[in-house]
Amino acid sequence: MLPFQGDCLVTVTRRVAAGWLVLPLQGGGKSQSYRVDVSLTDFLPTGQNRSYLTINYSLLTINEVVDKGTFFGCFLGLGLIVFAVVWGGWDNLLLFCNIPAVFIVFGGAAAAVLIAFPFKTVLKLPTFIRKSFVHEEHHPQQIIEQIIALAETARRNGLLLLEDHLETIEEPFLADGVRMVVDGLSAENVERILNSEINSMNLRHKHGRSLIAHYGKFTPAFGMIGTLVGLVLMFAHLDPNTIGTGMAVAILTTLYGAVVSYLLLLPIAEKLAILNDSEIQIHEMILKGVLALQNGEHPRVIRMKLQTYLLPEERLKEDYFIKNNKPDDDEQEEKT
Repeated sequence: MLPFQGDCLVTVTRRVAAGWLVLPLQGGGKSQSYRVDVSLTDFLPTGQNRSYLTINYSLLTINEVVDKGTFFGCFLGLGLIVFAVVWGGWDNLLLFCNIPAVFIVFGGAAAAVLIAFPFKTVLKLPTFIRKSFVHEEHHPQQIIEQIIALAETARRNGLLLLEDHLETIEEPFLADGVRMVVDGLSAENVERILNSEINSMNLRHKHGRSLIAHYGKFTPAFGMIGTLVGLVLMFAHLDPNTIGTGMAVAILTTLYGAVVSYLLLLPIAEKLAILNDSEIQIHEMILKGVLALQNGEHPRVIRMKLQTYLLPEERLKEDYFIKNNKPDDDEQEEKT
């Protein structure tokens, strides 16, 4: 998202309220979809088509966001465990610190992951984990509005004129689809190529998700191995006066493995699965929009098709905007 605020000379065909608006910029000759964050009704005199407006708008269609849920969940889970440990005194915290146990759990699980996965994939582990904390957020409503704007342009001027709008498309998948349409590829080839891209993306995400999930499965096992190693060492040097302390140290590896697995790694793998499903749905929506654009379908029909990918409450917002704010092609043609 690229927020901007300033004076902009725009052509308005009717009085509008805050919402999505396709604005032709003076001089550039290109129409883009902008998010209008302020009500424009008070700024547009009745019967006047042009007016200087100060608006807040943001370009389409994807931005990087911090996942607050992941941060809060990790902080809450670890915080509750530490709180339970130090409830009887801060000295108890030192009893739960054991360096050999850390080596056995993390090092052993890492060794197992290196055996199970290609080395290049393992090197991407920090990147995969980062995506659960900071990831790209798609805005389907904005993408739909951009596809509709492209469809209206193609309906008036032809598909070849869409090449002038390629630089305004931030979503790479949509840009690739529109570029293939402009290049004259058949609908079958466009669908085949875009579906192949979706499948390749899904496979890449699956490998990363599987890597983290297997790491989460291995850590409890190596926690148990560390406990067994501790028990062997304890019984080899059995002393009735230190058996309690030795048993506590031995069990620490099981605790480490369980916490790392069930609080961090496995939930992160599930988060990545949800993000992957969401991204696939967005790309499938774009694919359907590109094919409809290529077939020359009416923008209103395209909107109805693509809105099936939105949540019900989002569709209501879009319907309200269509009925109250957005002029259709026929009305614009009559006024011109």
